[in-house]
Amino acid sequence: MKTRSLDLTAKRHVPVEAGMWLPEQTRSQKLWELRRRLLRLDYAFSFTVVAILLICLIGAPWITTYDPYAVDLKAATHPPSLEHWMGTDDYGRDIFTRVVYGSRYSLGMGLIVTMVATLIGVILGGTAGFLGGRVDELIMRFTDMVMGFPAILFAMIIAAILGSNLTNAIIAAAAVWWPSYVRLLRGQVLSVKNDLYVEAVRSIGATNVRILMRHILPNSWAPIIVRSTMDLGRAVIFTGTLSFIGLGAQPPIPEWGTMLAEARWFILDAWWYITFPGLAIFVTVFAFSILGDIIDEILRPT
Repeated sequence: MKTRSLDLTAKRHVPVEAGMWLPEQTRSQKLWELRRRLLRLDYAFSFTVVAILLICLIGAPWITTYDPYAVDLKAATHPPSLEHWMGTDDYGRDIFTRVVYGSRYSLGMGLIVTMVATLIGVILGGTAGFLGGRVDELIMRFTDMVMGFPAILFAMIIAAILGSNLTNAIIAAAAVWWPSYVRLLRGQVLSVKNDLYVEAVRSIGATNVRILMRHILPNSWAPIIVRSTMDLGRAVIFTGTLSFIGLGAQPPIPEWGTMLAEARWFILDAWWYITFPGLAIFVTVFAFSILGDIIDEILRPT
């Protein structure tokens, strides 16, 4: 009877499921997988747009030589040309320059809103999920109450009460943006806090704060990171909406929503005036939505 010899030089295998064995990925295979992902069209588009936005944020004065606030009525509403790549507005200001500088305001507002909302959500959601009981009930009922209002309407009321400017628009947007993070993190904490490793840490006398900060939150970050990445693009739209209706950034600040508000009167006569700020918002939101999907794909356990 023939016996099958063991191949001791074969690659190591790791168990995947009962009765199934797959070869462990070598380093070269992992690098090839990373390279394959980076060459995907959606990856390339998202990373390229984010890189361009970062360059605009940091190097706006070096990208364009025009002053975003300089008025030249002789050059008003000129179409795109070699001198003005995206044309000029009704005050003769270079639209390309204003779009580049506007990334600082639009992305800055969106980033601050997302960071503040995430911080509030982590604190309240982590506390509610970990402590439970009356604390959980109180936090979640307050969260439900805030979510019961239409977000944009609630933000408009807050911005109108506080006054129309950049800072108040950020406060108004952040005030209605955090509830979804509370719900998300609370669910993550509830699914993790009764795991065996948490019980083991608790049995050796670790405090609640240490358990939450060192063991539960680090294992609950993945969906928060994905959500905040996607929300960055949505926050740009949200704060831009407040600016568009006059409750956010005020002219002549080159914020994209404010530029759309100024351009809406010239849709028929100067199509470029509203097209390029709108395109900047669209591409930014689309890129960050794809980036969120990419991060989700990377962090999701397989």
